[in-house]
Amino acid sequence: MKLWKKAAGLVKDRNSIWAASISRRTSFRNPDLESIIIKSTSHDEAHVDYKNFHRVYQWVRTSPTYVKPLLWAVSSRMDKTRSWVVALKGLMLMHGVFCCKIPAVQRIGRLPFDLSNFTDGHSKASKTWAYNAFVRAYFTYLDHRSAFLHETASSAVAFRKQQQLGRLQAGGLDIQSPEEEPPLKEELGKLRKWQALMDMLLQIRPNPGTAKVYLVFEAMICILTEIFDVYSRICKGIARTLMRIYAAPGKEEAQIALEVVQKAAIQGEELEMYLEFCRDLGALGSSECPKVEHIPEEDIIDLERIIHEVSDDAGKEKRKENQNNCMEIVAIESGGDDLLMFGDDHGQQTTTKNKQKVFKTIITDKWEVFPDDDMISWVSTGYNDASAATADYKNPFASSSNLMPYVAPTHNQALPDLISL
Repeated sequence: MKLWKKAAGLVKDRNSIWAASISRRTSFRNPDLESIIIKSTSHDEAHVDYKNFHRVYQWVRTSPTYVKPLLWAVSSRMDKTRSWVVALKGLMLMHGVFCCKIPAVQRIGRLPFDLSNFTDGHSKASKTWAYNAFVRAYFTYLDHRSAFLHETASSAVAFRKQQQLGRLQAGGLDIQSPEEEPPLKEELGKLRKWQALMDMLLQIRPNPGTAKVYLVFEAMICILTEIFDVYSRICKGIARTLMRIYAAPGKEEAQIALEVVQKAAIQGEELEMYLEFCRDLGALGSSECPKVEHIPEEDIIDLERIIHEVSDDAGKEKRKENQNNCMEIVAIESGGDDLLMFGDDHGQQTTTKNKQKVFKTIITDKWEVFPDDDMISWVSTGYNDASAATADYKNPFASSSNLMPYVAPTHNQALPDLISL
């Protein structure tokens, strides 16, 4: 039975290569590249043609014009196949294409094919359900990874354009100056998306009955490499954001960073459990497993302290502002005591006594208009208030009343005799 399936798969691959070789060359189809992709995604589950894998990567790195033929050939083969072997090899091929890190690949966006409901059609479901689940989980991650690459590249281009526009508006063209860091909230948002991708990666688990299959073992090498790459990105991103938060603490940013750090601590424990699971299945050797770096507990404590300190400072400033805005103090002299009246916005008043005469004016937020006659009388005779009766009181304008009165000079001039003229 296995020999018959292998022979049937070989015939299908040769027919596909022959059909691709006689196809017409267009902007979306390249017969040579299509033949290499068919060889890379053959039906042979006991062999992975890494030589043709690297030939595909060389085509992609040569020119961005080969990205469209690549996507057309891969999507056409993935849409037609009913074999989990071909589907898994196609996902491994696309995973390697994403690692090329060229702008044309980063602009792909969502994958042009759908394997979210993949089912192998060459064997019974009871025998292939584990392979089907593995292919679906792998596709889900790569699909979201490709979309995240597109989003990250677009936001980076927009940020650079905004920087260049700011330099032009400032009147300078210092292109060699170091680029500014993106906003802190944007960096924290990217960390959250990386953590979501990490959760999807940890869902790609081989079944105990399929872990020792050669093709699944090779796919797990790619997945484990990706897991450590994503986890290292998360740890480095957290280190950068923590440095920025410590330099300029803010409650909102610190709250988001605290959630990210707590999530990273949980994912570190889940990663250790995942590696232990792979080691038990034989998909990972004990010497091949690197040590998992955990998030220090001190970072979580520092973020909690920053949040509490910022909250306390904001609460104190708000209470002080409310006290300054809502309270007014009025001092009224009654006999030998001073009555201090405190009023609020609700019209309630509280009166206390003050034995010492400290307040001599009214402190209120209401304006009082003085007539012009009173102002003239105040300048000439002094303001008649309670302090005028004291012995030490001096009118600053009293000395001006003892001066000689000012008499304007007059000039008598004879009028001309207009009649005699």
